[in-house]
Amino acid sequence: MKKIILVALVSAMGLLGACSSNAVQSKSNDNTAVQKIIVGTGTQFPSICFIDDNGKLTGYDVELVRAIDEKLEEYEFEFKTMDFTNLLLSLETNKIDFIAHQMAVNEERKEKFLFNEEPYNIFPLHIVVNENNNNVKSIDDLARKKVAVSATSNPALFMENYNKEHKLGAEILYSTTDLNNQLRTGRVDATISTPFAVDFNNKYADAQQKVVGESLLNSEVFFLLQKDNKALSNRIDEVLVELKEEGVVSALSKEWLGADYSVEF
Repeated sequence: MKKIILVALVSAMGLLGACSSNAVQSKSNDNTAVQKIIVGTGTQFPSICFIDDNGKLTGYDVELVRAIDEKLEEYEFEFKTMDFTNLLLSLETNKIDFIAHQMAVNEERKEKFLFNEEPYNIFPLHIVVNENNNNVKSIDDLARKKVAVSATSNPALFMENYNKEHKLGAEILYSTTDLNNQLRTGRVDATISTPFAVDFNNKYADAQQKVVGESLLNSEVFFLLQKDNKALSNRIDEVLVELKEEGVVSALSKEWLGADYSVEF
């Protein structure tokens, strides 16, 4: 059985640079060439990609990639973890072959990269505040409030556009370091996140958070690949269809996210 290897960010960068982007091949038991694929992901996205109490990289995206790899005998997937803000640059500079980190489509990404065609999740974005905050009930209540988001993320892009178009006057902060504590202590007023991330934070970090208002955006999410990697993209799509038909994607979503977010709109 194939195993995905986790490559820590502190690993020898020169070796990784030499091995990524379709450069490494090995042989399977039947002498078929096996192509090594470097998968970029993170470690701080609750329920999606994170390090558990046993030091294992896991979560919905991680386990789905592992399930895909089990079916792709011609490829061997290897994880490389990094901060979210470094993923796109690493893909652009051929340090990784594709990203597994709940990537929603936007025009800027489409210009540079290739999305696979079969979505594997629906990403519902909501306003998230401290459970004692009763002043914020909708996005318009964020006027002149501090909102923390990850730079280059879809929540950041959504907040930037809404702030500009509606002249909201919210102060957007591009940092999610110690966000649970920042929300708890009132250093920031809100963030944009998902119900499953809130559930995870409350359960495991006593984050004392709540979701308010209706969903701001429901985005289908995909894997993001290099422009010329259509062959890998096609194979991922084929396997995703199989895994959906087998109920694997739905089961993983329920296990890690608490509900079936793999369903179509």
